Amino acid sequence: MKTETTLDVFDVDKIRDDFPILKEEINGYPLVYFDNAATSQTPQQVINCISDYYSRYNANIHRGVHTLSQTATDAYEQSRIKIQNHFNAKRSHEILFTAGTTHAINIVASGYGQFLKKGDEVIVSALEHHSNIVPWQMMCEKTGANLKVLPMHQDGMLKLEELDGLLSDKTRMVFVNHVSNALGSINPIKTIIQKAHDVGAKVLIDGAQAAPHIQADVQELDVDFYTVSAHKMCGPTGVGILYGKEHLLEELPPYQGGGEMISDVSFEKTTYAGLPHKFEAGTPNIAGGIGFGAAVDYLHKIGFDNIKEHEDELVSYATERLKEFDKIILYGPEVNRKTAVISFNFEGLHSYDIGTLVDKMGIALRTGHHCAQPIMKFYKIPGTVRASFSFYNTKEEIDIMIKALERAVKMLY
Repeated sequence: MKTETTLDVFDVDKIRDDFPILKEEINGYPLVYFDNAATSQTPQQVINCISDYYSRYNANIHRGVHTLSQTATDAYEQSRIKIQNHFNAKRSHEILFTAGTTHAINIVASGYGQFLKKGDEVIVSALEHHSNIVPWQMMCEKTGANLKVLPMHQDGMLKLEELDGLLSDKTRMVFVNHVSNALGSINPIKTIIQKAHDVGAKVLIDGAQAAPHIQADVQELDVDFYTVSAHKMCGPTGVGILYGKEHLLEELPPYQGGGEMISDVSFEKTTYAGLPHKFEAGTPNIAGGIGFGAAVDYLHKIGFDNIKEHEDELVSYATERLKEFDKIILYGPEVNRKTAVISFNFEGLHSYDIGTLVDKMGIALRTGHHCAQPIMKFYKIPGTVRASFSFYNTKEEIDIMIKALERAVKMLY
């Protein structure tokens, strides 16, 4: 699916003007924000859209005949259509608004629990975020199903050659992230989906880390479920989506009960609303949903081809600069097999100490296990320093990070 872009020339300095937070100072230093894998920054265009909702047409949706309610409903549902088109879902009601990727995964895990029995098998990968491990462990504990793990290589890529041996006629579901949040590894999800379907298993892909960098086409992938969070895509926090094939969503029971998700309620019996409302109980994050649509518009204005080209340059440049350090350890795959993430450590130093010192110099890096403790246990380390880049970052910022790391390392050795 080709991404249209309205930018004739990618001008990172002009793009940075869209992000007011990039003009902030931290401890007297200009902010260098390299924690984009945790959350991306929000452009003024999205901020304005959210402010406009609260300023001009703040009202509850789907339930009112008055003008404000209808205006808010139209804006919210138009965002759903924008997101449908972005991911190339066949139908708008296959896009469910959620509180984020974690919420979306739990909807599927909770619902599929009723279909599993003792002895059934589900597969996760060794590269997963805790949000794509814990819900399935809970589901297996309740049902007696067995959780199996597709292992990883030392270079941070999955051992795809072992997938055929794990799949069987007992496999009911396969769960894998599109991109590893800790290492940036891009997983071969199309092959995994096809192999899982060959044995009759359903597949959920955690797309949270892929979505800022890769425009997934859910029909081309033939994926059963795909999840993302808006705050990874220049949108607001507290909102995301679950894509699901229509017939699979219809099979799942509601995750929550309450208003909006019902068709008829009596004390004797309740019947549920159709898609997508069956899974959207209560008043949603209306401003968040509308802001998510604005963020999708903004990313399309930048263009995903432009994003990839610029971010590939950044991660290549940063990798070469980091290799200048004598005692550095880099984790994960080569540049051409990952998104704009670099995880690293310095021999004998704790990642927390590095992160704390460079923060004093205005550099925002993430340290620790990144909610991916199995990966850290694989490498026999407590955590890493993670630098994650976005299209609004620059090589000059990378140079500033390198100088800050040089100072931090001298202080600690």
